[in-house]
Amino acid sequence: MTETAPHVPAVRGRARPPGGSRKSGSAPHPYRALGWALPPVALLALVFLYPLALVVRQSFRPDTGGTSIQPYADVFASHAFREALWTTVWLAAAATAGCLVLGFVLALIIAFVPFPGAKAVARFIDVFLSFPSFLITLALLFVYGTAGMANGAWTEVTGAEEGPFRFLTTPWGVLLAEITYFTPFVMRPLLAAFSQLDTGQLEAAGSLGARAPRIVRRIILPEALPALAAGGSLVLVLCLNEFGIVLFTGAKGVTTLPTLVYGKAILESDYPGACAVAVVNVLISVGLYGLYRVVSRRAGA
Repeated sequence: MTETAPHVPAVRGRARPPGGSRKSGSAPHPYRALGWALPPVALLALVFLYPLALVVRQSFRPDTGGTSIQPYADVFASHAFREALWTTVWLAAAATAGCLVLGFVLALIIAFVPFPGAKAVARFIDVFLSFPSFLITLALLFVYGTAGMANGAWTEVTGAEEGPFRFLTTPWGVLLAEITYFTPFVMRPLLAAFSQLDTGQLEAAGSLGARAPRIVRRIILPEALPALAAGGSLVLVLCLNEFGIVLFTGAKGVTTLPTLVYGKAILESDYPGACAVAVVNVLISVGLYGLYRVVSRRAGA
C-alpha cells in the first residue's frame, strides 16, 4: 500500500516572520534615524562649534568697529607673530624628532631586551599618557630649576653661590620638557606594532649571524615605520598646541602661538588680534590633524 503525502494547505500572500509583520533586518525609518542623530549634533554645535564661531566672528571685528580683515593684517605684519610662528614650528619639529628617536630606542629595549619589570614599565606608559603636561614640567623644575636639586647639590659640593643649571628657562628647557612628556605617545603605538612582529624572523636572522643593528635596520624598522609615522604626526599636533609646558618653565623670550594668544587676550586686551592668532593656530592644527588621520589610517592604527 502506497503512502500519500500529507495535504499542505495553500497560503496566500507572503508568510510573516515570527514576532511581527516587518522583515527582520529592514532599515529603520529615515526620520527616526534623523531623530537619533539630532541630539548629539546639536550638543556638538553648542559646546564646540558655537564658541569657535564666536572666535572667528571676533577676529573680523576690530576695535574701531564694523567688520574688517584689519586684525589679520595687523597680526601678519607684526614681528611678534612671525617670531611666535617660527618658535612654534621649530620647537614642535625638534620635539617630534627627539620623541621619535628616544621613543624608538626605549620601545626596542622594552619589547626585545628581557629585564625584570618590563611588563610593568609597559603598563606604566599607559598611565603616563594620562598625566598633565604641567606635572612633568614641575618635576623638571624640582630637579633642574634655579633652586632645584641639581643646583643645590652643585653648590654644596663646590661651595659656589649659584649652580650651573640654567637651561630650563631657555628654549632648550622647553624642548627637554616636551620630549620628556610626549615620548610615551610615540612608544605606545610602537609597542603595539612590536607585539605583532613575527619573532621567527628575528630568530632566523640571528641564527644566520646577523647582528642586532642589522636586524633592527632590516626587519624591525620597516615594520615600525607606520607606527612611527602615526605617533610622530600625533606628537607634532600636540606640540604645536602645547601651552602648559611653555608657561610653567618660565622660559624667557620663548613665545609660541598659544602663549601669544594668551598675551594678547589677557595682558594686552587685544581680543580681535588674539582671536586672529587663534584662528591661524586652529587652521594649522586641523591641517596637521588631517595628516595624522591619513597616516593613522594607512598604518592601521
